[in-house]
Amino acid sequence: ESQFTQVLSPYGAQMAGPQMAGPQSGAFPGGFPGGPAQMAGPPQKKLDPDSIPGTTQVIEDDQAKRGGQVYVTNIRGQVPPLVTTDFTVQDQGNASPRFMRCTTYSFPSTADLAKQCKVPLAAIIKPFANVPKNETPLYIVNHGEAGPIRGNRCKAYMCPYMQFMEGGRRYQCGFCSCSNEVPVQYFQHLDHMGRRMDLYERPELSLGSYEFIATLDYCKNNKPPNPPAYIFMIDVSYNNIKSGLVKLICEELKTLLDRLPKEEGAETSAIKVGFVTYNKILHFYNVKSALAQPQMMVVSDVAEMFVPLLDGFLVNFQESRAVINNLLDQIPEMFAETNESETVFAPVIQAGLEALKAAECSGKLFIFQSSIPTEEAPGKLKNRDDKKLVGTEKEKTLFQPQRGVYEQLTKDCVAQGCCVDLFLFPNQYVDIATMGDVPSHTGGSIYKYSNFQVEINGQQFLSDLRRDVEKSIGFDAIMRVRTGTGFRATDFFGAIYMNNTTDVEMAAVDCDKAVTVEFKHDDTLSEETGAVMQCALLYTTIGGQRRLRIHNLSLNCSSQLSELYKSCETDALINFFHNTILLKTPTLVGSTELSTDDRAFHRLLVNAMGVEETQVLLYPRLIPLHTMDVSSDAIPAPVRCSEERLSESGIFLLENGLSMFLWLGQACPPDLIQNLFNVITNVFQPTSLPVLDNAHSRKIHSIISSISQQRATSMKLLIVKQKDRSEMLFRQHLVEDKGLHGGASYMDFLCYVHREIRQLLT
Repeated sequence: ESQFTQVLSPYGAQMAGPQMAGPQSGAFPGGFPGGPAQMAGPPQKKLDPDSIPGTTQVIEDDQAKRGGQVYVTNIRGQVPPLVTTDFTVQDQGNASPRFMRCTTYSFPSTADLAKQCKVPLAAIIKPFANVPKNETPLYIVNHGEAGPIRGNRCKAYMCPYMQFMEGGRRYQCGFCSCSNEVPVQYFQHLDHMGRRMDLYERPELSLGSYEFIATLDYCKNNKPPNPPAYIFMIDVSYNNIKSGLVKLICEELKTLLDRLPKEEGAETSAIKVGFVTYNKILHFYNVKSALAQPQMMVVSDVAEMFVPLLDGFLVNFQESRAVINNLLDQIPEMFAETNESETVFAPVIQAGLEALKAAECSGKLFIFQSSIPTEEAPGKLKNRDDKKLVGTEKEKTLFQPQRGVYEQLTKDCVAQGCCVDLFLFPNQYVDIATMGDVPSHTGGSIYKYSNFQVEINGQQFLSDLRRDVEKSIGFDAIMRVRTGTGFRATDFFGAIYMNNTTDVEMAAVDCDKAVTVEFKHDDTLSEETGAVMQCALLYTTIGGQRRLRIHNLSLNCSSQLSELYKSCETDALINFFHNTILLKTPTLVGSTELSTDDRAFHRLLVNAMGVEETQVLLYPRLIPLHTMDVSSDAIPAPVRCSEERLSESGIFLLENGLSMFLWLGQACPPDLIQNLFNVITNVFQPTSLPVLDNAHSRKIHSIISSISQQRATSMKLLIVKQKDRSEMLFRQHLVEDKGLHGGASYMDFLCYVHREIRQLLT
C-alpha cells in the first residue's frame, strides 16, 4: 500500500520508479463509489495540478533518461523504455518490446500472491510489428528437410533458453525441463562454460526473435502454398457512383497496384489480383493478359454463390496491366447512370472466398461498401438501432453481431486464410457490429468515412487504402504461446479466431495487429529460473513461402509485492484493461449523443490495438503550436491534456491516433492566423489548413506529417475555434477533465484513491 500511496499522493510525490507511466487519465471507471457527487466533506486546500503525478511529465522524464539510447535485451525481467520514448533495440536473447510487452516484468511466484497484487499477468504481442530501418531485420534460419529443432514433450522451438549438456549430445528444454537428444546434424561441442561453440553463429541460440523456414509438414495437404491474392470488390450502387468514390478507387488502383508488397530482394510482387463490382448482383471480370478487352461475367443468383471463371480472374498485375487499366477506366462509365441503391454483403465475401478456394491460395478481400445490405439475400440485415436501449440491461445487444451466415463465413474464411478488409462509406446506420464481425475475426481492418465527399474525405481514404495495400502482412496464420512450468496462457483477445483453447488462428496478421494473452498460475514459479514464454507463429509469406516466426521472452519471478509493482509497465496494463473495464472512451460510455455505429466501430478498432496505439488513444497529445521554434525539426513537447492548459491567445494541435484537431484561441495573434490561413481577420470559418509559403505554415505541416507517419490510420484534420459549437468534439478528448458523458476528473480520482488508501492504512 505504501507503494501506491507514494505513486498516488497528490502532494507532489514522485513516481515509484522511472518505468511507471503514472495513472493514466481516461483509464479508470467513471462511476466509482464515492465519485465526485459523493465526495462531500470538509473544504480542502486547492491542489496545484503541477504538483500531482502527470502522464506528460513521466513521458518527458523517460525520454530524457532513456531516449536516443540502445536498449539491449540480454537481461531477464528488464523493463523496457516507454512506448513514447525514442530508442533503438539490440536483440541479445529476448524479443524486442516492439514485438512483446508485458503488464509486469516480474511475475508473482504464487497464485495467492497474484490474487493479492491484483495486477493482471499478460503479454501484448505484435508478431509482425514494423522494425525501424536502423534495427536488424529478423534472421531466417533454414534447417533443410529436417525442419526446425523442437522439444519432444512440449514441442517448444529451439531458443536461447535451452540448456545443452553431456558434451552437447543432449539439451534440457527451458520450458518443460524435458531432456532431449540433439539430432546428429545439429550437434556441436561445448566450451568450458557449457555453451555451444557456434552460439553466436546461430540466431535461434542467441536471439529473442527469428524465423525458421517451414517444411512440407507445416503446409496444408503437405503441399507448398501458392502466393496470396488481393481481390478488390467495389459496391457500384447509386451512392458510391454519385459521390465519385468509384471513380476515385479506379483511378487510384492504376498506380497503387505497382506498389503491392513483395518479398525482400524480389523485383516484383508475387501477389495476384482480381476485381469484382456489385450492387444486388455480382460482376466478375476476366482480365487475362491475352485479351484486348476485359470480359464481364454476371452472377445474379446470390443465394448460391459461385465463381463463373477460373482462368483470367486472378492475374499478375504486371502481365495484365493494359487490360486492368482498361477495366478501371470502364467501370465508372459502365455504372454512371445506375439507379440501383440496394446491395448485398455476405454473398460478396462468399464470392471472394470461393475464388481463393478455387485458386488454392490465401489472400485478402478489399470491400468498399456504402450501405446496410437490405436486398433479399443471405446475410440481409435490418435496422435494429434503438436509442431507448441505451442505459438499460439490453444495451449490450446493440453491439452483439447478428449471427448465422456471418458466423459460418468467419469460420470458412479463417480455414482458407481469407482476410476481409472493409471500407465503409455510410450516410446512415449500417449495423457495424455485424458488418465488422467477419473482418474483426479474420485479422482484417475496418475503415469508416461517414457522409463521404471526395473533396473532404478523399485524401484520408486514399492514405488509408495505400497503407492497407502496401503494409507487411502474413497469411493463413496459426499462433501458439508456450510457457515455462508453473503458469500457462489462458485467454486471448484480438482480431483472431479460436477453434480450441490453445491455437490462435488468423486468416492474416499485419504490422498493426496485436494479440493480448493473459496468463494464470498452475503451480509455484521459481525465483531462480524465472518465467519464460515463446510465441510461435506459423504463416505464409507474400511470396508464398511457409515460415515460423518465433518470439521469446524471459521474466523475473518474485515473492515481494514491491518488486512486482516496480516492474509494472503501465501502458501495457492500460492496454489490457481496455478490454475489460468501462473507460472514458466512446465505445463504452453510454450516451445517446454517440451513435450505436460509432461506438461499435470504436470497439472493433481497439480490439487489436498495440500498446503504442492505446497509449495515445487514452491519453491524447496536446501540443502548443503558438510558442514553437519554427527553425527546429523537433515536435514541441505536449502539455497535460486539460482545459487548464489552453490559452485564449494560443493554437493547439490535439491527436489520439484516430482524430486530429487544430484548436484556435479567441485572441490568437492576427499575424499567426494570416501565416496559417491567409486571412487577415479572426472572424472566419476555416475548413482546411492551406499550404502556404512561410515558416509557420511549413512547420505546422511538417509536424502534422511526422505525426501521421507514426499512426496506423489516416487522421482527418478538424479545425475548431474556441467557443464554437464544434469545440465540444475537441473537448471530449481533454481526458484529465470531467467526462462530458459522466466520469470523474483525473484530480478528483487521485484524491479519492489517496483518501481510500489513507483510510486503509489507518
